[in-house]
Amino acid sequence: MRAPSSILPVLVRDVIYVAGGRVIIDRVSFELTAGPRTVILGANGAGKSVLMRLMHGLLTPSTGTIAWNRDDPARRQAMVFQRPVMLRRSALANLEYGLQIARVPPAERRQRALAALEGVGLAALAQRPARVLSGGEQQRLALARAWALRPEVLFLDEPTANLDPTATREIEAAIGAVHAAGVKIVMTTHNLGQARRLGDEVLFLHQGRLVERAPADAFFRSPASPEAAAFIKGELPWV
Repeated sequence: MRAPSSILPVLVRDVIYVAGGRVIIDRVSFELTAGPRTVILGANGAGKSVLMRLMHGLLTPSTGTIAWNRDDPARRQAMVFQRPVMLRRSALANLEYGLQIARVPPAERRQRALAALEGVGLAALAQRPARVLSGGEQQRLALARAWALRPEVLFLDEPTANLDPTATREIEAAIGAVHAAGVKIVMTTHNLGQARRLGDEVLFLHQGRLVERAPADAFFRSPASPEAAAFIKGELPWV
């Protein structure tokens, strides 16, 4: 059982999100607890990324509520986007700047930044300019930058999109290291193999609705909804 100070669980209650006159998220309710890695799946336009942005606080529900166990969740969570922005400085300095913005004491920044780079396999590139790193290395750097903040919850939006198999394996290993350190992982992916490898549970969205929630092995072995079955067979559009 986690300490009472944890921001988890988070309760999503009857959330609706409307943009441009279109319902993107349609009366979605669920609870996320610490521990299991949660993968959000669904076809193109299902609302996966929007749902994560709502939980992260980047968007506000049109109606409904998202209630964390604490009133200050923003400082205890982080998010890595599909196309991370790198500052014009070294890999290490990118992390140290993020820690400075988070008001981490100066004496702690270098140690935390180096530990995070080591954790994602980038220690040897600490002094390399971040913008000359490969796409996979930049994504691992973004992951390290988030991990250095010591979040309880880490949101990952398509963390290996457009990366080659080698870079994908490296990112997956880094995600595994973050999870092993006790961080709750919530991620979207278009890669069903990756969802099987990294997911403990699946939230399946279809047209903005939460159609199915199940342990990952049960979801892939015997989906309970026709929409999920069609998606697994490749009969629904991909992200």
